[in-house]
Amino acid sequence: MRTLALLAAAALALAPRAAAGPALGEEPIKPLPLSLHQDPARAAIGQRLFADTRLSGNRQLACASCHDLARNGADTRARSAGIKGRLTSLNTPTVFNAAFNFKQFWDGRADTLEHQIEIVVADPVEMGGHWPEVVARIGADPAYRRAFGAAYRAGVTQATIVDALASFERTLITPASRFDRYLRGDARAISSAEKAGYAKFKQYGCVACHQGVNVGGNMFQKFGVMGALPPGAGAPGRFGVTGLAEDRQVFKVPSLRNVAETAPYFHDASAPTLDAAVDAMFTYQLGRRGSKDDKAAIILFLRTLSGKPGTAP
Repeated sequence: MRTLALLAAAALALAPRAAAGPALGEEPIKPLPLSLHQDPARAAIGQRLFADTRLSGNRQLACASCHDLARNGADTRARSAGIKGRLTSLNTPTVFNAAFNFKQFWDGRADTLEHQIEIVVADPVEMGGHWPEVVARIGADPAYRRAFGAAYRAGVTQATIVDALASFERTLITPASRFDRYLRGDARAISSAEKAGYAKFKQYGCVACHQGVNVGGNMFQKFGVMGALPPGAGAPGRFGVTGLAEDRQVFKVPSLRNVAETAPYFHDASAPTLDAAVDAMFTYQLGRRGSKDDKAAIILFLRTLSGKPGTAP
């Protein structure tokens, strides 16, 4: 893993003027694609499955129970309530734009959306389902049998259920944010103050970890690299997957897309507001003191990353 200092130096070198229109070849953040072109029939099945409680062991929880699509695909609680009321160990991230993450889960233990779905359905704390039972329940539904039969040669199987859910999740992208419109050439999509906030975001080195199409989600980083965390804030992180000492408190860098809509923040939900999250990043990740005005400017920029799923005009 490259050090944050080296990444920050590279980010500073990339930081351009707060121009009216961006030069995309030089920008560390890229616009989302307009669509991931999923099979409509399969995605429609996945949309129904996403809200179906029959995937859980007690028939009371659905994917949407923790990833509320009306609340930007996340959970407003610090910990989500899984099967039998058990709380998850970490905060639930948004499912919006999850298709662009290089790994899934905070600790990156799943390489794909499909693998993540298989894990969550069977997890004894989260949905507590048993895949043979889930397949039997879904296969017993005549409407599902017809839909699966038309969309998949194999009909209702664990693999096709997982594929349908992943197909739907890949439609949950937000390419019409104001910042995406700006990156595509609409200089008036964001204000001069928001452009200045983006310039500050780059100048302070935030883009060392938060760049690319998902403004993050494409690397691991230690939480607390530039300063000791508050008592109780530590968590095993990537160490739980690799067993390597250097991976303690290392997590997948979260995407900042829709960040203004998905409080609380961080794996431990330790920041209740966006202001608190920005303060924590300056202290523990950048090791720098930012002025009140600069932090406010960065937050203005972060709010331009909000969008709803759908195809951009």
